[in-house]
Amino acid sequence: MKFGPVPVSDALGAILAHSVRHEDGVLRKGTVLTEEATRDLARAGIAEVIVATLDATDVHENPAAEALAGAIAGDGLRVEPPFTGRSNLYAETAGVLVVDRAAIDRLNRVDPAITVATRDAYGVVEAGRMVATVKIIPFAVPKARLDEALRIAAGAVRVAPFRPLKVGLVATMLPSLKPTVMDKTRRLLEERLTAASATLIGEKRVDHATGAVAAALDALADEGAELMVVFGASATVDELDEVPAGIVAAGGRVLHFGMPVDPGNLLVLGEIGETPVIGAPGCARSPKENGFDWILNRLLAGLKVTPDDITGLGVGGLLMEIVSRPQPREGGEARPETEGAPRVSAVILAAGRSRRMGGPNKLVATVGGRPLVRIAAEAALASRAESVVVVTGHRADEVATALDGLETRLVHNPDYAEGLSTSLKAGIAALPEDVDGAVVMLADMPGVDAQTIDQIIESFDPDSGALVVLPTFQGKRGNPVLWSKRLFPDLLTVEGDTGGRHLLGTHRDAVVEVETGRAVAVDVDTPEALAAVGGKPA
Repeated sequence: MKFGPVPVSDALGAILAHSVRHEDGVLRKGTVLTEEATRDLARAGIAEVIVATLDATDVHENPAAEALAGAIAGDGLRVEPPFTGRSNLYAETAGVLVVDRAAIDRLNRVDPAITVATRDAYGVVEAGRMVATVKIIPFAVPKARLDEALRIAAGAVRVAPFRPLKVGLVATMLPSLKPTVMDKTRRLLEERLTAASATLIGEKRVDHATGAVAAALDALADEGAELMVVFGASATVDELDEVPAGIVAAGGRVLHFGMPVDPGNLLVLGEIGETPVIGAPGCARSPKENGFDWILNRLLAGLKVTPDDITGLGVGGLLMEIVSRPQPREGGEARPETEGAPRVSAVILAAGRSRRMGGPNKLVATVGGRPLVRIAAEAALASRAESVVVVTGHRADEVATALDGLETRLVHNPDYAEGLSTSLKAGIAALPEDVDGAVVMLADMPGVDAQTIDQIIESFDPDSGALVVLPTFQGKRGNPVLWSKRLFPDLLTVEGDTGGRHLLGTHRDAVVEVETGRAVAVDVDTPEALAAVGGKPA
């Protein structure tokens, strides 16, 4: 191919290298100059243009790109018609993208004119997703170079489609692992499987013991499980630990323990006959991407996973930290976040202006002869909360009087008019340093008693990743909400007339819901609501 400026009179059949504007219009880059086009250019007073002139041994960019894309495309891919030297490849089905990296590297070294880019190998793709693109950079490529590339390209990219596998779950139990955490684990696994067209056919909850794990695996195999996942109540730390030992006791073998992906280090890969078994690391209880997903998705797509595959995942294997992760990377030797039962304080937000009440301060309105704010404080003091902080603001003296004689710490928020967030931050900042979490209460919910608060505290388990506890009534979320100290920095960034609700989506993996009762959904904002609970204005 020749490239450079030529007189318009000599440009017939050449490819215009740059767009040219003239009084009658514009000729776009890549236009093959016809007799009419050259006449228009000459008539416009343009004497010279920059063009590419193909030799007899050159292949134009579009047919070259289309041919190479067609050669690269393996199963599960379709090739779009080329344009400006580019041809894109799209997934025809959901699955895992398989890329022959060595072949792609060789293709990109054949000639600078030939470029191929793909998405990450072994990443999940859905139907219709663009997964690769071929771009011929100049306007043509020598046929000999294209032929060399075509010999290398055969089926270098394909999609391994997800298969509708039947998956069994074994979950071991210890007193320290709450049923709510196990329920959430099952739900998240089902979500992962549904996205891959697989089905969870059963769950076996058994003691954290080798024999119990083996028996559960045997039972799931008899039920037709084609893939089995074991969630241990305690992390696997050795190949002789309960989960890998259970795989062996069931007649299987451990293929590999550990992986250079973080989170995900403590994964176990085994098999019983031809059935794969994954001993899931603790991070797999989170919906965020971790090493477990990388192995699970390959197996769901029917791809064999070898020890070499696992040990080759180190580059790119440092993933984002998971907030619910029981053992953060920093801090040296692994240790529990809490010693014994978590230490929880209560923060009661009592600074609002009661605008919907129409004038009276609702927090000193009475129900059964007791002010609303005092009802909340007495419930908190009677609960397992170790201390109680009350944040005041509007009519602070009235609130303080209503709490007279109670062992609460009053914290005044001078910025209460700027919204609920300012009171939340004032309360969090006033907590003892050794607290593990805080149950944030609203002072206008008289039905929330000590039993309800204790039920919420009981479900708080920071060492297992349960960092936020949300009470519900008939599936609807309510208050109060318990927050781990690990999320206090996030709460301190909240702005405006809002609490921490928007953080729940950010930390969905850390949220545990607990069904309590109607009281968590009933607050007193209006005169009608006060009357409905038998209350009287102050």
